[in-house]
Amino acid sequence: MMNETARMLVALVAGLGLGMLFFYGLWLTVQRTLTARNPALWMLGSFLLRVSIVVAGFYYVAQGNWRHLFSCLLGFVAARFLVIYLTRLDGQKQLAHKKPISHEF
Repeated sequence: MMNETARMLVALVAGLGLGMLFFYGLWLTVQRTLTARNPALWMLGSFLLRVSIVVAGFYYVAQGNWRHLFSCLLGFVAARFLVIYLTRLDGQKQLAHKKPISHEF
């Protein structure tokens, strides 16, 4: 049986996973809506799916314990910053491979 510290750590990791799923899913959705025929449908569908998964995950992880919920929330917020960092790195790599635009005639 796990002690309380291990449960808190599991909740933190679960929150990190839920946050990565939520925020990376958001980033992918925004990328997809730039070229989609019906971007509002993509945004709404993605939002409902992401929120449903995250709420169910938080409910499962918390198990009626506010400490587990708080630990999960900390992981979720940390994932936000991790996804921002990773997607900026990806964007910089894509910019580095693009041919520079010349405005000369």
